[in-house]
Amino acid sequence: MTAKLNGKIAVVTGASRGMGREIAELLANQGAKVVVNYTSSPEKAEEVVKGIKEKGGDALAVQADISKVAELEKLFRQTVDAYGRVDILVNNAGIMITKPLADLTEEDFDRQYAVNVKGTFFAIQQAVPHMGDGGRIINFSTSVVGQMFPTYSAYTATKGAVEQITRQLAKELGPKGITINAVAPGPVNTELFTAGKTPEQIKNVGGMNAFGRLAEPEDISNVVLFLAGAESQWVTGQTIRVNGGFI
Repeated sequence: MTAKLNGKIAVVTGASRGMGREIAELLANQGAKVVVNYTSSPEKAEEVVKGIKEKGGDALAVQADISKVAELEKLFRQTVDAYGRVDILVNNAGIMITKPLADLTEEDFDRQYAVNVKGTFFAIQQAVPHMGDGGRIINFSTSVVGQMFPTYSAYTATKGAVEQITRQLAKELGPKGITINAVAPGPVNTELFTAGKTPEQIKNVGGMNAFGRLAEPEDISNVVLFLAGAESQWVTGQTIRVNGGFI
């Protein structure tokens, strides 16, 4: 069976662990050459690269803080130097700071917007000049977290902005043959969601969807794979809720 992404070049931000790692490994398994972006975990990023290469794939780890445009320029310069172009961009990197309204600082607010919104926007800006017809951009939103926990206000605001960026840029990028979509997972069994929660809280949240569990990273990465492939050519400007029927 031919791999779906043979010869494609993919950049996955925040790919040294959790959801990003799962996505990077899946895209590589499907034939893509993958740039594993990380901010501060070189050992973990190189572990991902090593695992991909051991399975016969091709990958490169590139350090860049996506909240800084100069570092995004470096990320895509190194990608193009190594592989010549970009076919797929997965804007996975994000941070979540959960505090009551009265405790949320200006620094907390600005940091979340810098990574989740600014990072997503300018990663797209840097990637598009190196994309041709058939390019794929996949952003990350959130589907139900903001409705569940009252301390997620600033975080969910950033994801609302990402959805608007996705919707707006679809029409601008369409004439170039580039699709752009967002994936909005429900709670996923990764450190980003489970950190600071008790086992009872995690169990209770998992019981709120149709399957009675948290999503696993592969539940989400399979949807990313669809959006990264040729089969999704008529899907753009959409936010796809991947939450197990969360109610």
